[in-house]
Amino acid sequence: MIVQFTKNERDDADETEDMKIVEQFDISAIDTESLKGFRNHHKSCRPEHVFNNLPDEEYLERIGAAGYGEDGKLHPTIAGLFMFGEEYHIVREFPEYFLDYREMLDPTIRWTDRLQSSSGDWSGNVFDFFFRVNSKIAKDIKKPFKLEGITRIDDTPVHKEVREALVNCLVNTDYFLPCGVVIKKEDDKLVIENPGSIRTGKKQMLRGGISDPRNKTLMKMFNMIGIGERAGSGIPDIYQVWENEGWPMPVVEESYNPDRTRLSLEFTKKQANKTSEQSKLRKTEENYKLIRKYLKKNGLSKTTDIANAIGLSPARTRVILKEMPGLVYEGTTNNRKYRLADED
Repeated sequence: MIVQFTKNERDDADETEDMKIVEQFDISAIDTESLKGFRNHHKSCRPEHVFNNLPDEEYLERIGAAGYGEDGKLHPTIAGLFMFGEEYHIVREFPEYFLDYREMLDPTIRWTDRLQSSSGDWSGNVFDFFFRVNSKIAKDIKKPFKLEGITRIDDTPVHKEVREALVNCLVNTDYFLPCGVVIKKEDDKLVIENPGSIRTGKKQMLRGGISDPRNKTLMKMFNMIGIGERAGSGIPDIYQVWENEGWPMPVVEESYNPDRTRLSLEFTKKQANKTSEQSKLRKTEENYKLIRKYLKKNGLSKTTDIANAIGLSPARTRVILKEMPGLVYEGTTNNRKYRLADED
């Protein structure tokens, strides 16, 4: 059995909980297909890595997924169990462990797709959950046509940030707490929730620069396959990409008892503020009145003279004059003069 700690002791420890060895299981608790998939990703990402040619048991030890117990035998670590174990093994040690993906794309159907770690028809571990969910989300993210040489590149900054957000969720989950990881996908929104508070604090997380994952070994393993490597810059980078896309800013929320963190990502263009639009319309109408008053008094006038009279730049005044009804103009574009049409 592993040693149990309180939540504060778990979060304060330099050696995070996932580094500990689970001696009640032997290495057969590791799902061989999941491990094989991970090794293939690792080799593809880093073909020259010295671990690539190691036998499975030594490889598991080197990456922190297994260790030798007091009995001299190799056992999975907590990280190894989460990453590569079968769900029915994991919940024997972590009864609250639960991973849930919910896709809600049709309002007439409760779930258009759902993936749960407890379904029994797949491994239910963190590694397989990440890749299955990332694939389901990525297929609906718009891909601009881009070539690198003659090869089409379908990966975009949005795809990359979604991967980072998923990994950030999984490596910062407190798997001792209830309610589990929940990923909810709608037509234009993705919500990522995990048990556990933000270890660095929300303010520092939004600022970036400090990486303090709750499960450091899980994070290390994702790093080995090229995901989650950016040392504390993940959330600020997500904000930057969303700003570049013109989408509403991501929303990070914390709740307590039990502790929970939620990241909400919208994939729609920002809606114009109705009050702001009404204010602009009122201002435009006021400028129309000022222009009519000026032209009624002064007759045929140049744009610069009108601009000085109503207190706007010539460029802005030119736009207003072009859109304003009831005007006629004379002359070329550079020497254009305006008057009221009803003076004809």
